[in-house]
Amino acid sequence: MHINLKFKIMKKPVVVAVNLVYWVGYCLLLLVIYAMAQASGPHHPPFAFFTKMMVGFTIIPGLTGFYLSYTFLYDRFLSKKKIIALFFSGFLVALVCGIVGEIALSVILGGVGADRGKLIFPNYEPSEIAVAVFLTGCIGFVNGILGLFIKGFITAYKDITLKEELNKKNYEMELALVKNQINPHFLFNTINNIDVMITKDATQASAYLNKLSDIMRFMLYETKTEKIPLSKELTYIEKYIDLQKIRTSNINYVNYQVEGDGGNLVIAPMLFIPFIENAFKHAENKKLDNAVNIKLTLSKEMIVFECENKFSNIATNNDEQSGLGNELIAKRLQLLYPNKHTLHVTNKNLTYSVKLVVLQA
Repeated sequence: MHINLKFKIMKKPVVVAVNLVYWVGYCLLLLVIYAMAQASGPHHPPFAFFTKMMVGFTIIPGLTGFYLSYTFLYDRFLSKKKIIALFFSGFLVALVCGIVGEIALSVILGGVGADRGKLIFPNYEPSEIAVAVFLTGCIGFVNGILGLFIKGFITAYKDITLKEELNKKNYEMELALVKNQINPHFLFNTINNIDVMITKDATQASAYLNKLSDIMRFMLYETKTEKIPLSKELTYIEKYIDLQKIRTSNINYVNYQVEGDGGNLVIAPMLFIPFIENAFKHAENKKLDNAVNIKLTLSKEMIVFECENKFSNIATNNDEQSGLGNELIAKRLQLLYPNKHTLHVTNKNLTYSVKLVVLQA
């Protein structure tokens, strides 16, 4: 199975509608200008000629400037607050709009006078070409600014809606997390194992009891904040694995690795725990070596979490009995790390694998 959830806050038809309204309004404005020209006196251009002029002189440069700014300049510069680069790129876009507009106008009108049929800059002096490029460039520049504004509005709306959705789902997520923070079977088995260990090795039993206490303290207090140091999550994972190990005499039952230095990285609490809990719940044969494999690769740019477990072909795959269901986990990740994570889950050859990449930039 492969999970690739794209949780879109603003549906694509809405974005298309916003763009469509803008261009319908733009064309209506041009019609108003033509109507005003007609009302000003008898010497006004025919409608067919006016339409060709507007397509080449305003609409094509406008479209070019609008969408170069909407798609390229916003994502590349404005969203990253590279204002100086945005300023110079805006002038470059205006120049492109001017040239594109003049070429389009020449194509549409088919040239002028003796040069009729030439496609680029027919029968113009260099100064006239420069003025024409400047004027069409200004139209593209203005539309580019409006394109940035509309893209910013859409992005801001998506962010606001995302926060509202996060608040709306927060209660559901918290209930699900609290319900699944400690598997009752894990808790009872751990207590029973520690109870048996007390008579054999009281010191070791005390150490395990302290780990269980630390785990419960972590879940009661540390998970209330939006972010926690990665080091605390790793400490929790280590103690959880240690407590799982006392349930089997096979020292190679679990393979746990942490590579790299997480430094001062912070993450959402209980980000990896649901996957690890599910792995232990379904890795039924505790005599197998490497029945559960957990690996975290850390860097300043990203955290790569990999977890896999071997299971029997008669094992149940009921989400209600496997901690947080995949859909709920994926939704929580999308709410917490929109466009900053990838989640891949595979289930084949009696091995269940999860790979989660969380970007830190």
